[in-house]
Amino acid sequence: MKILCTICVRGGSKGLRNKNIKNINGKPLVFYTINQAIRSKIFDNITISSDSYKILNIAKKFGITDLIKRPKNLATDSAPRNPVIKHCLAEMKISYKKKYALIVDLDATAPLRKIIDIKKAVNKMIKSEASNLFSVCESRSNPYFNAVEIVNNKVQQLKKLKKNITSRQSAPKVFDINASIYIWRRDFLKKYESLISKKTIIYIMPESRSLDIDTNFHFKLARFLINKK
Repeated sequence: MKILCTICVRGGSKGLRNKNIKNINGKPLVFYTINQAIRSKIFDNITISSDSYKILNIAKKFGITDLIKRPKNLATDSAPRNPVIKHCLAEMKISYKKKYALIVDLDATAPLRKIIDIKKAVNKMIKSEASNLFSVCESRSNPYFNAVEIVNNKVQQLKKLKKNITSRQSAPKVFDINASIYIWRRDFLKKYESLISKKTIIYIMPESRSLDIDTNFHFKLARFLINKK
């Protein structure tokens, strides 16, 4: 079974400027995901997709040879994930004439995942008949208990059950997509845009490895946790 790993890294970021190449412990943020992918030793190819030549050169420095220059229409703030991954798949097919069974996307803004998370997620996908998989962590905000919305200027519970929920422990478990690991079977990726289907499965990660860097606070927290290792 041939497996392609994609790491899609935009040059621009409105939330945190140049976050993907900001320095953590002497290395740019993107290094941590590149290093995990290489050291996992489970991928036939690892490719970096970016609209930034600076990022592509950094990736090359850390051992990535499959570099894909992302077109402008796929490098906007509103560009969805799937078309970017499909572009990687198409470019790699041109280069290697390979037919990948699985495509694994690792987000560069999730540096706290461990190599074992990647291996376990891929192994879970291989052993299943699922269309796709994504990683999650248990949510601290539960729509059945401590999440509300405003409707017609009135506060309402997001989700209601017949019985009254008095603690988070008694509420149904819900999960946050932690933007760390995404896996697709090739045919599902090519045909569908939706992330969730009837055959989607999840890989659960602990909160301690589920940080998705989007703000300066997240970045400082990641730097603190990485420096503690």
